[in-house]
Amino acid sequence: MLTARSPRSRRVAAAGAIACLSLLATACGTSGSPAAAAPGSTASAGPAATPAASSPSAAGAQTATHTFLAPGQDINAAPLYEPACTGYGCSLSGDGTAILYQITWTTWSATKAVGTGTYKLDACNPSCAAGPVDPVPAVVTFSQPVKVCSASGTHWVWSRASFAFPQGLPSAFQGQNAPINPWTFTPLIAAAQQSCP
Repeated sequence: MLTARSPRSRRVAAAGAIACLSLLATACGTSGSPAAAAPGSTASAGPAATPAASSPSAAGAQTATHTFLAPGQDINAAPLYEPACTGYGCSLSGDGTAILYQITWTTWSATKAVGTGTYKLDACNPSCAAGPVDPVPAVVTFSQPVKVCSASGTHWVWSRASFAFPQGLPSAFQGQNAPINPWTFTPLIAAAQQSCP
């Protein structure tokens, strides 16, 4: 049990005070401009604000040029900037059933990102754990960034993905089984709305 006089509780209180001061310094020192991490950085993501009120396309809302991908729509995960999505790829879904793989970005700005590569889709048949994963050539476009606030600073993350499938979709992903397109990251938006005051 922690008491107010224990060394651990003093360290926890000091860490909390430092985090609060950091947030205050960030809020006061940015003049309304989010502090964006440098390209390639993996600064942790925090929550974000409403898409309309905090969209970088709103006049003067964002002066930073970097918007990030929140892996698995998790605003607390390390945000990704122009990720190549090699290895295990970049999960777009929290359950790992939709993954970008080996992506080459032709555009990555504060308001839009366009990349070409592979979209790995889980057919979830007979279950998502046992279903086959089909690699589908795709062009993905990210848009509608939302603001995320955290102890490490403020940044922007994509909240919508649209897909084009130049070679079509396998039969397992047609009709009612087609992937959501465009896909609005509703859980991410909800978390973002709660993150910034």
